[in-house]
Amino acid sequence: MTTAAADAQKRTFIEHLARQMTIPKFIFAIAMFLFWAMIIFPFFWMVSSSFKTGAEIAARQPVFIPSELRTEAYRELVEPSASYVEYAWNHVWYRILGGYAVQFDSGQERFQDFGINIINSFVVAVPTALIAVILSMMGAYAIARLNFKGKDFMLNSVLMIYLFPGILLIIPLFAMLSQISQWLGFEVQDNLAILIFTYLAQTLPVALYMLANYFRTIPDEIEQAAMIDGCTRVQVIWKITMPLAVPALVSVAVYTFMIAWNEFLYALVFLNDRALFTMPIKINAIFNDPSPRMAVVMAASTIMSLPVMLLFLALERYLAEGLSAGGVKG
Repeated sequence: MTTAAADAQKRTFIEHLARQMTIPKFIFAIAMFLFWAMIIFPFFWMVSSSFKTGAEIAARQPVFIPSELRTEAYRELVEPSASYVEYAWNHVWYRILGGYAVQFDSGQERFQDFGINIINSFVVAVPTALIAVILSMMGAYAIARLNFKGKDFMLNSVLMIYLFPGILLIIPLFAMLSQISQWLGFEVQDNLAILIFTYLAQTLPVALYMLANYFRTIPDEIEQAAMIDGCTRVQVIWKITMPLAVPALVSVAVYTFMIAWNEFLYALVFLNDRALFTMPIKINAIFNDPSPRMAVVMAASTIMSLPVMLLFLALERYLAEGLSAGGVKG
């Protein structure tokens, strides 16, 4: 193709684009660009900052792309052999500011043992998601299919829990669990099982509401036909209802997993042992370190964000169907 022909084709494309691009379409394109930029840029900045030096992060002019991909922040999080020497100016500045209680020794270990925090988050989030799905499925099926007195009132009452913020419920919940622990002889503090229970108190109401509305969209005639063929109620739930409700079950599982994975307030109150910290608490501890390193904070935040992002990408089609059907009252 000659240069003249290529220029003519380029002009033809531009003219065609100009004819198609009306003012409303142009405004819509600009709005969509700004919308996606606001969503993507914070994540880009977080990942980029995890590879920067302290000088690049603190620079007056923003550094969007690091000069090189440094993995020291990730090594500090997960590599036991990574030892980082404290610079003398840290000790000097803390003495100048009166922080005599803080001492830095040359060759101090900077290994954060972030792997144990990742495991703790999985230990809390996965059982929360599984238990929430099982309990909400049984409760939602009873609400959607069985007739009993006060059914609608019970469902609306359960959902009313979401009118109260978590910080308002944490004190009575902690006091109740403390009383129960004295009777049954278990510890409330530094108990991951107790933390799972508190997360269920937050996630079960909306999970129950979502599944109840989804079960109402499944035709009752299918289950009645199976019961006529000899299936029991449990067999109907296992063989008919559950396969049809997979999108809603996946949506509830991902939702509850995400809540437990990212939760900070309850974990901060119920966990004191550093060996039991979940990732949000550990990231907060790194950030509040006397000599905070923002690259390490950003690296930990990047690691924490990946599982939820992968879940959303892998289960996108189930989430779209489950959330849209569960949001319509049947």
